[in-house]
Formats: sequence, C-alpha cells, structure tokens
Amino acid sequence: MQRVFIGLGSNLAAPAQQLRSALKALRKLPQVHLVRCSGFYRSAPVGPAGQADYINAVAELSTDLPPLELLDQLQAIETTQGRERSLRWGARTLDLDILLFGQQRIDLPRLQVPHPRMAERNFVLQPLAELDPQLLLPGGESVLALLQQCPQNRLQKVSE
Repeated sequence: MQRVFIGLGSNLAAPAQQLRSALKALRKLPQVHLVRCSGFYRSAPVGPAGQADYINAVAELSTDLPPLELLDQLQAIETTQGRERSLRWGARTLDLDILLFGQQRIDLPRLQVPHPRMAERNFVLQPLAELDPQLLLPGGESVLALLQQCPQNRLQKVSE
C-alpha cells in the first residue's frame, strides 16, 4: 500500500459541499482507503482574473492502485461532479490532484509527481503540514520549510 496525498479544490457550485462530496466518493473507491483529511482553507484563485476564491484541502489515502489508475478514478469523480476542462487554471467545480505518491517521482504526459507547482502553493503546503508536519518530499525537502518560503495568498482556514 502506498501513502498518497491528494489536493482537493473547488470554487464553483458550493465549493465546501463539492469537497465533502469528493471525500465521500474517495471513501467508495475500490483499493483506496481514505486515511484522513485536513481542514478546509479559503485561498485566492490562481489563474484568470475574476474567479471566486477557492476552498482547498488535502486528503491522505492508502492505496495499492497504480498511479495512472488512481488518476483515472480521480478524474471520474471530477467528471461526476461536473468538472469541465475548458480553461487552464479556470474556475471549476472540483479539482483532484495527486500531490505525492509515496516517495515516487513520476514524469508522464498525464501525471507529474510530486505535483510540479506544489512548492508555490500555500493552499497545498499548509494542509499537508497540518496532516504531517514532518513530511518530506521525494527530494528530501521539508513541507514546513517550503511553506515558510511560500507566498501567503490570503490563505484562511475555514473549517476542521
């Protein structure tokens, strides 16, 4: 079983409810165990102007699915919840990103792990640090050290 961290985000159609629905869907996935989830955080959008703030969280999973099979399952959840892939970094009902897959480094056309921009995103690093303050990335970088260097981006915890 691999220890996997998934980033969750939404800024459309009741974002906190979108994250709660995604967590329910994650619990139902075969060969996946939802270990725990961070609190929910509000953050400024990254991408095109005029978007609403996002609600973000990080979930810790345990799975024996291969990375691309897990990605397919996550994208199926996104689609079920109304995700449309029309504009990069645009508003969305749900975004599920594989942030870390054990200590693996993955560089495929469909999947890069560790997530290539996570070190720039406090809405990923803060929930990761909440779940495991001692967490190290595959290259040995500390999540807490990366968080200290990351821009604030109006991050605000909104729920447990």
